[in-house]
Amino acid sequence: MQCRPGCGACCIAISINRPYYGMPGGKPAGVRCVHLDDDLRCALFHDARRPRVCDDFAADPEFCGDNREQALQRLAQLEVQSAPGVKRIGGAG
Repeated sequence: MQCRPGCGACCIAISINRPYYGMPGGKPAGVRCVHLDDDLRCALFHDARRPRVCDDFAADPEFCGDNREQALQRLAQLEVQSAPGVKRIGGAG
């Protein structure tokens, strides 16, 4: 799946826990990345300063749904489910 134009959900919904260019304290979940431009595209795309988590993210219908709103909801839910200390059924938490 290609990133859909005008989405930027992954640049808002997910947290980035390591310092990176322009955001020395990382980025909390739900906060717009400073590198998300007015067209909701990453200004650091193909730039060595782009965080690894961003490079590793692959747009997929499972995460991105059918539209931007679904992507924001799904990624926000995954962020909550993957937070440290969250108990998981059938696993350590």
